[in-house]
Amino acid sequence: MTKRLTELAHEAVRASVRPGDIAVDATAGNGHDTRFLAEIVGASGHVFALDIQPEALTRTAAAVRRSDTVTLIRRDHAELRAALPARALGRVAAVMFNLGYLPGSDRHIVTRAESTLPAVRDALEVIRPGGVVTILAYAGHPGGAEESESVASFLKSLPDGPFRVTELTEPKRRNPPRLFVVHKAAVPG
Repeated sequence: MTKRLTELAHEAVRASVRPGDIAVDATAGNGHDTRFLAEIVGASGHVFALDIQPEALTRTAAAVRRSDTVTLIRRDHAELRAALPARALGRVAAVMFNLGYLPGSDRHIVTRAESTLPAVRDALEVIRPGGVVTILAYAGHPGGAEESESVASFLKSLPDGPFRVTELTEPKRRNPPRLFVVHKAAVPG
């Protein structure tokens, strides 16, 4: 059986994150990635979860078990760098994105390339050497294919030395989602 893209994103993050690390869920949504990140950073780590929708932050708060290790931030993912405390910059082990809309909510509120690209740039700046950024882009909603293609184009422009980009998709699906995994070199290249 083929693994889902969400499982592959979690595997990539799990390989780079240790207990005590700092991680970011840039699009909190229903809180699944926030909960996952909180579990792997443990009681000595910290997770920052961003979302512009109060409903998403409420769902995320309900999903996390240890609220003392998670900070919920009501901000656009385009403000990722500004939303994080200075002590986190350059020390983040992982940043996760799930693009699109909040499931079970208003499908008109969606991520867009004009906010996602600055957020991805910020994520690549705030992660530490050896860190990872995962971007799960859904193309099946209005504007989703354009956003996904914009992310792909931006990531293709990254220099190979400091970053290694992998793209995965689910073939045999109409408008399949795309998972981009970006590893930052452990030693600056």
